[in-house]
Formats: sequence, C-alpha cells, structure tokens
Amino acid sequence: MTVQIFVPCFVDQLYPDVAFNMVKVLEKAGCTVQYNGNQTCCGQPAFNAGFHDEARAVCSKFLKDFEGAEYIVAPSASCVGFVRNYYQKLFENSSVHNEVKHLSDRTYELSEFLIKVLGKDDFGAKLQGKATYHDSCAALRECRIKQEPRQLLSKVKGLELVEMNDVETCCGFGGTFAVKFEPISVAMGDQKITNAANTEAQYLISTDMSCLMHLDGCIKNKGRNLKVLHLADVLANGWEE
Repeated sequence: MTVQIFVPCFVDQLYPDVAFNMVKVLEKAGCTVQYNGNQTCCGQPAFNAGFHDEARAVCSKFLKDFEGAEYIVAPSASCVGFVRNYYQKLFENSSVHNEVKHLSDRTYELSEFLIKVLGKDDFGAKLQGKATYHDSCAALRECRIKQEPRQLLSKVKGLELVEMNDVETCCGFGGTFAVKFEPISVAMGDQKITNAANTEAQYLISTDMSCLMHLDGCIKNKGRNLKVLHLADVLANGWEE
C-alpha cells in the first residue's frame, strides 16, 4: 500500500523526529511511504483566525499537492480534523466540492490508519514504565478517535497505561486561545498535568504535539516529573535493529 504523508507545520518546524518516527512505523507496517516536498500547511491557522479567503488559497494548494493520493496520513488529529470537517464548508457549491469530499474520506490520523485501515496494532515497540494518555480535543471531538491509540499502547512491551481523571477535558492550548486567553489556558494546562501526575505516570502521551508542547511548558514551570511523548515516538521506540 502506498501512503502519502502530510507533515504539519508544527511538527516540521519544532518536532521533526515525530514525522521520521511515523515513517518508520508505516514502513514497518508494510507501507510504501511517499512525501511531496511541495506541501506546506493545511490552512487551519488562517481559518481559525477568520481569514477564510486566505485559508481557501492554502487549502487549494493542499488539494493540488495530494491529488491522486490513495491515503494521506498525518501525525496530527488537529490537521486531519480540519481537513475532514472544514474543507467541505470552505469549498461548498464549488467546482471542487466532490474532490474535497473524496479528500476527507482518505485522510487519516496515524493511529486510526494503523487500526482501521491496516488492522495492525503491534509493532514490537518497547517502553519500560507507566504512562497516561491525553485525548486531544481534535482527536476526540473532530475525528472520533478514542480507543485506537490505547489499543496501540496496550501492545507496547513494558508499558503500563493508567487513565487520569477528567481525561477528556481540554488541555487549554487551542492554538491562538493560549495566546489570547493565557491565564485560562495555563490554568487548564496545570489542571491537566496535575491529573496526569496523580497517576504517578512517567510519560504523558498524545496524538498531537500542539497539546504536548503546551503541557510540557506547564510541566517544566511546575517542576513535574513527566515526559511528553507523541504516539509515533512510542511506537517506534525500542526496536531491535
């Protein structure tokens, strides 16, 4: 199976290892991975800021960059959720309406692609210790992803997964929300890491590095003994070469 990967701006600029680890996992799953170096952004930042015409221009480029791709896989539920739920609104009653609908049907977040399309959940990963999982709002509410990451983590040798209280509550990042409403954002982040720390976990895992960046800042500010990890980093960990 040939898979086109979409690497979000956030991952490309700040956490490139997440993208490389996603490629490792997909290749181990038997996929031929392709990367179009012309790709840029999915258009979400402009859309969320209210610049819909500008967003539409960026989204049109996304459509062109991934034209003909059988599957598009990204290590970000946030970007996938945007493509699925908002592209059709941006291009409603346009000449590319049907193309956009087809795009949303073949765009997947990593964990749901591994489980729902490939039907694989064990990649021989190893990580010794206790972890807790954070449901990002985009994964949970826009992509309906809940069990897939947990199923994958349950197969990681040496890893004990413990659920935190209020696991479905937002971490407070929300993109520009963290800038516009900093005190609220920080308070929500502090509550989330308190709940995570109360599980006595060593690792805090999620599908979205945007959430994890925000939470990592809260962790360091409070001096908590927690390490944030993207799901792809965990699945690519501990392999025997």
